[in-house]
Amino acid sequence: MVTNGNVTLALGVVASGMEVCAMYPITPATSASHYLSQILADAGGIVHQAEDEIAACAFAIGASYAGKCALTITSGPGMALKTELMALAVMAEIPLVLVDVQRGGPSTGLPTKVEQGDLLAAIFGSPGDTPKVVMAPATIEDCFYSVITARKIAETFRTLVVVLSDANLATGQQAFPRPEFNEEWGAPPIDQSPVGKEQMPLDWDPKTGLSQRFIPGQPNGMYTVTGLAHDRKGLVAYAPGINQEGCRNRSLKLAAFQKTLKPPSIFGEPEGDLLIIGWGSTKGAIEEAVQRVQKEGMKVSSIHLTFLQPMASGIKQIMQGFNQVMTVEINYSDSLEDELIDEDNRRYANLALLLRARYLMDIDCWSNVHGQPIRPGAIEKMICKRLNDTQKSEEGAACLD
Repeated sequence: MVTNGNVTLALGVVASGMEVCAMYPITPATSASHYLSQILADAGGIVHQAEDEIAACAFAIGASYAGKCALTITSGPGMALKTELMALAVMAEIPLVLVDVQRGGPSTGLPTKVEQGDLLAAIFGSPGDTPKVVMAPATIEDCFYSVITARKIAETFRTLVVVLSDANLATGQQAFPRPEFNEEWGAPPIDQSPVGKEQMPLDWDPKTGLSQRFIPGQPNGMYTVTGLAHDRKGLVAYAPGINQEGCRNRSLKLAAFQKTLKPPSIFGEPEGDLLIIGWGSTKGAIEEAVQRVQKEGMKVSSIHLTFLQPMASGIKQIMQGFNQVMTVEINYSDSLEDELIDEDNRRYANLALLLRARYLMDIDCWSNVHGQPIRPGAIEKMICKRLNDTQKSEEGAACLD
């Protein structure tokens, strides 16, 4: 089949068994909702166009609380408006999938152009500690399967899952094998069996932080839902240690999910001079560029990350096999060629900043915000220049010795 990323996302929503999409129009995400509105009713679902982005997110949370797993589709400015409600989904432990089809920023920026500038906002854009899963499809085919995966994660871990697509995927066309429907993709039947009188709606498991999801209508299942600090019964509580316990268990859920992730596969050899790390729609361009320089005898490899929070184990071990590591991204970073920029004030690209903080390694970056997809030729030229400069520097150091 041949589709664009937004159509593929919509098809993934239907295949996942999600029955409620709440949205407000915003470029470049709107066409996903428009296409979904044509097909979701035939699968027993609805697309609700709310009066604004905030209401759309609240509607989706309400539908998920009632037993459905709902999603909301938006772009960067819309995600900014949904921030408070995203935190509510995490705090109240209500499953929610949020699809962000990224575009150029800041503010209303470049509505029809591509950028990967929302990663840090997706992870950290909330007051207080708000752990959530953040993932990014790398191809148009991935857009289909990522929504199915996101629904399963959201329901299993009672949390918010953010799917970071972008304008490049949204409007690009790609041929890929037509998916064959799998009944395991869909949501299980809603559990309406009686709740034990001693059970609590947030009876966190001490190891994983997981708890049983109560659905309205279950006998003995009524409880208070709040965005305030609460105890295991869901009751508002300010006693010392209560908020600490809640934060701990919501974080443990993220750790429990992280243990299920596999290390990313290496495109190329496991050791070499340079490792390129990417995420999202840059995968094809990065791997084509890496393949070109490999044919020239350069010891360059790449990995591509699907899960940005949490990250899989084994990434540090992969990076340690290379002399240099850098990211290639479509978001802003300072250039050391500018007179005022040095190692003390340089701002790094989104993923580079995350990797540097987590692994305490010297990870460089190469990025731009031209509003266009990065092409393989530009990456190839950057790789050649970097390795040539490194070689000259090493030769100069050898002469000084």
